[in-house]
Amino acid sequence: MEQDIINDYQQRAALAQQEAGKYKKLANTYSFLRLSIFVLLGLSIYFAAVNDNFTIIAIAAVLLVFCFAWLVSRQSGFERQMKYYLDLKLVNENEIASIQAYGNLYDNGGRFGSEKHYYTSDLDIFGNASLFQFINRAATTPGNTKLAAWLSAPTQKETIVLRQEAVKELSQKNDWKLATQTNLLFAKTQDVNQLQQLFNYLHIPLNLPGENWLIKYAKAAPWLLLLIIVLAFFFPVAKSIAIMVGLINLGIVGSKGMYIKKADMIAGKIGDTLASYAMVFEKIQAESWQAAHSNNLAQTLIKDNTSGKIKELSALINKLNYHLNLIVGAVLNAFFLWDIRQIIAIENWKRTNQDSLESAFDVIAEFEALVSLAGLHINYPGWCFPQIAEGDGYTLTAKNVAHPLIPAKNRVQNDYELDNAFKVDIITGSNMAGKSTFLRTAGINTVLALCGAPVCAESMRVSVITMVSYMRIKDSLNESTSTFKAELDRLQMLLAAVENEPKVFFLIDEMLRGTNSVDKYLGSKAVIERLISKKAVGMVATHDLQIAHLEQQYPDYVRNFYFDIQVKNGEMLFDYKMKHGECKTFNASLLLKQIGIEIETE
Repeated sequence: MEQDIINDYQQRAALAQQEAGKYKKLANTYSFLRLSIFVLLGLSIYFAAVNDNFTIIAIAAVLLVFCFAWLVSRQSGFERQMKYYLDLKLVNENEIASIQAYGNLYDNGGRFGSEKHYYTSDLDIFGNASLFQFINRAATTPGNTKLAAWLSAPTQKETIVLRQEAVKELSQKNDWKLATQTNLLFAKTQDVNQLQQLFNYLHIPLNLPGENWLIKYAKAAPWLLLLIIVLAFFFPVAKSIAIMVGLINLGIVGSKGMYIKKADMIAGKIGDTLASYAMVFEKIQAESWQAAHSNNLAQTLIKDNTSGKIKELSALINKLNYHLNLIVGAVLNAFFLWDIRQIIAIENWKRTNQDSLESAFDVIAEFEALVSLAGLHINYPGWCFPQIAEGDGYTLTAKNVAHPLIPAKNRVQNDYELDNAFKVDIITGSNMAGKSTFLRTAGINTVLALCGAPVCAESMRVSVITMVSYMRIKDSLNESTSTFKAELDRLQMLLAAVENEPKVFFLIDEMLRGTNSVDKYLGSKAVIERLISKKAVGMVATHDLQIAHLEQQYPDYVRNFYFDIQVKNGEMLFDYKMKHGECKTFNASLLLKQIGIEIETE
């Protein structure tokens, strides 16, 4: 199955490469034709000088500028198509890399991580080799932020179910998914503040002095100049008047240069970017959606005609950018007051549409997060969508659950059952036997489940719970924090969460390791008893067998599980399988012996 999926991506990548080659040839052809326009313009200037005929230059300039603009448009279209297929190839190759080696060209979400979050640091949610890096397919800053929010906190059952339906539908639309990723790939390298700068710009009026009369004159100017050029055929003195009018028009444009530059600083840099976004909006609007969540998102765009509005703004900005070519810009401004026309048109667009733009981009962010989750279902069809359980108690039941960030050939599956109950599970076992990995397995799959994603399990049922972890406790020289103080801070956070958050499920790995063995046992026992008194639920992994004796004191609340080892001929064999009961076999002495340290028995 995995090889079939990889083969499909490889075929898609090969076809994309072929298409990119075709459009590259076309773009090169039109680049040559553009060069010929400059040659023709030079010839027209030569013949005009030889014949002392200003009209030849005027007519040739107008015709050749329009031809040049058409060629630029065609070449740009071919170049966009070439880039699209090169990006499509890259997107498909990224999926192959993800399946084969957990590679990913998208952001790893490191900036979203926090040591003080309830669980994201302990469960490797953000950063290098993290869950976010594994699943992320969001290129835009809002998309990354949206996915990070989903992974950082559970949402209500209704929302999870809606996302699950949307993800299932998207997984059946892999062509659409890959095309959308391709159209958005440019955003991965753009300035993270670019969209916010655009939103700010749209809410700040340009306040162009004399706007009303400039609108009227800009409409009349090309007809006036054309009329004078025609009169020049009959009255030679009109040639000088035509030149003068052209220079006056350039002067008017120049006098508004500060306002043009102000518009160009923000808007001028994002014209092509908006055209790419418009394409994505159009694809969302055009697609037929059955899932309620996806359909609702699409309908908000259709109602506002978002793709049409964004295309319009993109076209206006790109027209403003014509002035970047000095010759084209000079001719357009001399005849049409081009730059003034465009900034006025952009201002009119802003007045009409500025309020709806931000909510439209949130729709793209939502789809990017859904696309990220859909990638899991496409690439790992054996993973299941969990059922979201209800009830007063806690439910976390999984069959053949495994850690998604461990390669399939290495991961070991386990079963776990907590069905609408209140329990504290004590997990004992040898070093490296699998206790910590199982806690992270339960935690990371719960994160996936509660954001609407498939999980690495044959089946799973889970309540909407708030996880709090106590696993990687670090001291801090900068904050003058010892390991024990860091542990106390984490315990305080856990106890506060139990008091204030709904349905806290805790994951504790070796409590109070920063103190002596007596205090460690007594402190751990006291903490667990406090959690039991608060009807808190979760798992505690420990080497301390005395903690397992709490089952005798709280038989209806505490359960014991363990991971063990088999020792054959001095060799340790791990099966990484969780079993009911207390661990009886430990391996510290064997591990020390392997590095040359003998432990004397008393």
